[in-house]
Amino acid sequence: MAIDWQILGFGDEGWGGVLLNAATVTVTVSLCAWLLGAILGSLLCWMQIGGGRWQQRLANGYITLFRGVPELLVIYLFYFGGRQVVSFVGESLGLQGPFDVNGFVAGAIAIGLISGAYQSSVFRGAFYAIPKGTLEAATVTGMGRLMLFRRMIVPQALKTALPGMGNQWQSVIKESALVSVTGLVETMNQISTASNSTQMPFFFYSVGAVIYLIITTCSDFVFRYVEKVAMRGQQRARL
Repeated sequence: MAIDWQILGFGDEGWGGVLLNAATVTVTVSLCAWLLGAILGSLLCWMQIGGGRWQQRLANGYITLFRGVPELLVIYLFYFGGRQVVSFVGESLGLQGPFDVNGFVAGAIAIGLISGAYQSSVFRGAFYAIPKGTLEAATVTGMGRLMLFRRMIVPQALKTALPGMGNQWQSVIKESALVSVTGLVETMNQISTASNSTQMPFFFYSVGAVIYLIITTCSDFVFRYVEKVAMRGQQRARL
């Protein structure tokens, strides 16, 4: 069967415009989730390395929980469970419904919490990759803990963590497809709508695969460039 490629056009009869908008939503929700995961991962890393016994247990429990529970189930808990919590709070305050939870917010938080559990391991490995002699030398020179963290630990750890952070970004992009269950009009949701409307499932799901491949490939080039720039100082030092 011949395919009318105008179906992907950007006019009123084409799906190109809505698919582009959906891809933008995918990138946006992924970026929010990834940044949330980076913040949580940094905090969990600090709790595991420099925290007390209870902080370490709390961090380990968090990581075990969000690594062991399926991503889709976490999204369901935050979206559908969140609606019940919001409704209960609203009714307790005497507010009139209906109450709802934004699919974008619920999806970004759910995926961000999961990403944080994995990014914590990335940051912890990057910290332990810093030579002990470097930290000891900085301490001997009288550098305080805050200055040591800002000038020595963060720059060196980030350079080492960049590849792992890039891998997590790719994972978050693919996991964002699960947010479609909340009704958020992102790439997977729009692809399903187009497939059902045109009765061309193979074609549109193939288009969806190409869209995700373009996003992940472009992201890979960006992270490789950032890694190259970050490593220039070390390469010059070796020369």
